[in-house]
Amino acid sequence: MAPFFLQIMEPNTPEAKIEALLLPFLEEGDIFLVNIRIKPTNNIKVFLEADSGLGIGRCATINRKLYHAVEEAALYPDGNFSLEVSSPGVDEPLLSMRQYKKNIGRTVEVTPFEGDPKTGLLKEVDDEKLVITTKGLKKVPPQDIEIPLASIKTTIVQVTF
Repeated sequence: MAPFFLQIMEPNTPEAKIEALLLPFLEEGDIFLVNIRIKPTNNIKVFLEADSGLGIGRCATINRKLYHAVEEAALYPDGNFSLEVSSPGVDEPLLSMRQYKKNIGRTVEVTPFEGDPKTGLLKEVDDEKLVITTKGLKKVPPQDIEIPLASIKTTIVQVTF
C-alpha cells in the first residue's frame, strides 16, 4: 500500500482542471497546494500552505487570480460556482511530505490504521517513516518511535498553549 499522501489526481477531473489553472500562480514563492475539494453545488475549496506561513492577503490574491482563470477557462459556463482559497484548518490532517517537513519540531498526533494514536514531537520524516519523540513521564523517559508512513491513517498537528 502506498503512503496516503502520494495520491495522484486523476486527469480530466474538475479538481485536476482547477489544479492546472492554479499551479502557475504558485510557481513563484513558497506556496504549495495541499488539497482541492469541489462540492456538488460547485463550491470549490482550495487548500494551500506556505513554508513561511500563509496569510489572508496571499490567499485573497490567489483567490482573485484563480477565480478569473476559472471564468476565462469556462469551466462553469453559466458562472454558477464559488471559490474559497485558504490554508487547512488546525484540525485537518497532514496530506503531503512538504507539510510533514514543515512541521518538524511540532507536536503531532499520529493515528495508525491499527492500534492506538501516538502523540509526540515530530523529529524527522523521510519517504518510508516518521519519527516522533514521546513526552517523558515521572518513571518513563522520553522515547523515539518510528512509524512507517504506510501504516498512518492521519497525522494532525496539536495546538499547544
